[in-house]
Amino acid sequence: MPKSPSGGTAPSPNHKPRLWTRDFSLITLASALGAAGGIAGEFALSFFVFDETGSTLASALVLAIQLVPHVLVPLLVAPIMDRLPRKAFLVAGDLVCGVAYALLGLYLLRFPFSYVGYLAVSLALSSMEAVDSLAWTSIYPEVIPDGAEQKGYAVSSMLYTTLSVIMAPFAAVLLDTIGVPRLLMAQGGLAMLASLIESRVRVVERPRESREYSLAAWASDVREAFSYLAGERGLRGLLGYQAISNGLATGYYPILIAFFRTAPGFSATMYAFFSGAEFVGRTIASALQYKVKVPPKKRFGLTVFVYTVFDVMDAILLWLPYPLMLANRCACGFLGGNSYILRVAATQRYIPERMRSRVNAFQDGLVTASCSAFSLLVGSLGEVLDYRLCVTLCGLVSLSCVWLFVLRSRASISQVFEAYE
Repeated sequence: MPKSPSGGTAPSPNHKPRLWTRDFSLITLASALGAAGGIAGEFALSFFVFDETGSTLASALVLAIQLVPHVLVPLLVAPIMDRLPRKAFLVAGDLVCGVAYALLGLYLLRFPFSYVGYLAVSLALSSMEAVDSLAWTSIYPEVIPDGAEQKGYAVSSMLYTTLSVIMAPFAAVLLDTIGVPRLLMAQGGLAMLASLIESRVRVVERPRESREYSLAAWASDVREAFSYLAGERGLRGLLGYQAISNGLATGYYPILIAFFRTAPGFSATMYAFFSGAEFVGRTIASALQYKVKVPPKKRFGLTVFVYTVFDVMDAILLWLPYPLMLANRCACGFLGGNSYILRVAATQRYIPERMRSRVNAFQDGLVTASCSAFSLLVGSLGEVLDYRLCVTLCGLVSLSCVWLFVLRSRASISQVFEAYE
């Protein structure tokens, strides 16, 4: 029987793998609990900080602080994670985060809010969450049976988008009824429960290298990962496009907020429906990907089509009447959901299991750094250019990257997309 690129045994063409195994069900349940608490907590804290400070700059600084660990921490931890059982990082990450959020809630019940203290706490929490996220990303492919990758990531995508639609309004109600401290304590409880469930997962991780570690070994592991990426044109092409397109999307997010706040006939409520339309599209895409399997040979062509249409839709977005804006975002959510599932399922199966944490850490760090840089760049453009023109320029730059990074590496990227049946 043939081997899959990640080292597992590939299924025969007539074999239909069962996705909902014991381990996959447990990690999905744990993910749901952690995501529900995280979405509600993030929503509550974003309002809480503004209410306490009355400053948008203070709120923005918290977001900026929270991004820093997601660039640096995974790069430091990933080489160690590739040498040790990743399940321990996953379980400990949720447990520590849960305890920290519960203690933060208890603190806010008894003591006044301190902005400087909260910045320090945000930095620590974001560091722990960066480790936990990297562990989840690296171990998740191991609980998906070979041949069920597309379905597995469809479930993950659908789970988060559905919870986002449900938990945001629910968190708004809880914010006014039980308050931020108790909501944070509930988030901590959900994270600790997720940790307990993850501890029951019986994933069999492949034997690791020697656990004796040193700074020289860490540096060697980092060089090995960079060397691997240097020889993988397909992964580099996908990463380059994702870094710039995600960075531009993050950059024009404040532009959209400003447009809906200032343009005649628009409002914050209209923006809420606007965002919801995209979540609806992503949920539909996840459901479709769960039911319909895209043949390996058609994945590259479908991805290029999605990237092209998505970027064109971005370019024309703010020039449309509001009903067509809603249709535009729903369509983009649908397209983006499809391309995300195909890309992640393929890349996580393609990357060798023994260095998955390191490669994922580099990818996540580069995308996060790009998002930070483009936030400043596009935000600066918004000070001197029409908001609609800013978003159009973002869409056109991203469209040019389809050719620059994706079409020029067609053969190599196609190989990545064909990594699983």
